[in-house]
Amino acid sequence: MTLLLICLASFFAALVDAIVGGGGLITIPALLATGMPTYLALGTNKFASSFGSLSSTLAFLKGGEVNTKLMKYLLPFSLIGSAIGVWVVLRVDPEFLRAMIIVLVLGIGLYTLFHKELGLKNNHVQLTKKSISIGMLMALGIGFYNGFFGPGTGSFLIFALIAIFGFDFKKASANAKMLNLTGNAIASVLFLINGEVTFYYAIPMAISMMIGGQVGAKLALTKGSKFIKPVFVVASLVLVIKMIMDMV
Repeated sequence: MTLLLICLASFFAALVDAIVGGGGLITIPALLATGMPTYLALGTNKFASSFGSLSSTLAFLKGGEVNTKLMKYLLPFSLIGSAIGVWVVLRVDPEFLRAMIIVLVLGIGLYTLFHKELGLKNNHVQLTKKSISIGMLMALGIGFYNGFFGPGTGSFLIFALIAIFGFDFKKASANAKMLNLTGNAIASVLFLINGEVTFYYAIPMAISMMIGGQVGAKLALTKGSKFIKPVFVVASLVLVIKMIMDMV
């Protein structure tokens, strides 16, 4: 029964994650509720979510929403940042970041809510050296956060891609998944090397998340930015509430 509930949570987490990110908000507490140690829960979640990210990324690629020219510049930095993040998190307690992340996610959610036109139109024109350089730094920083802590990574990536490159929510979600996939994949390998993955949960979760990722990506592709934006705002605010509750 516990495994079934974990799989259901994983499916829903991947579905939401494919659209706006934040899947770890669902799966990590579910794994911790089994009594699993924190590092093992983080590693197991990263392993499974890599397959969910792969599934949704392939759907976005097929839908033509991923800017492959941009990704060739940003993906290496996402990978490096995530690798450094995992290396650090295995040595220090990430809890000191929690309060800062609550403020950032809340700020992003409220900013998006009150800026009515944000992300509804694709204002991307062309890549410049300046935008690519800023994007590389963004990929490195958020990649580090993804490997180190995780919750809110999708929200940060989507918001940053809209702000830097002028994407609408649909294109931002698609490119965010590609960056997230890279970070999750390298993090999974490092957690595996350190023995922080339990396959009893990880493999069924991975299967559930692959299905959920496909469903979520198809919803994002067919419904578009007007559907994604309110989901993004709600998911950001729910993430903040959940993190505050965890602190209390």
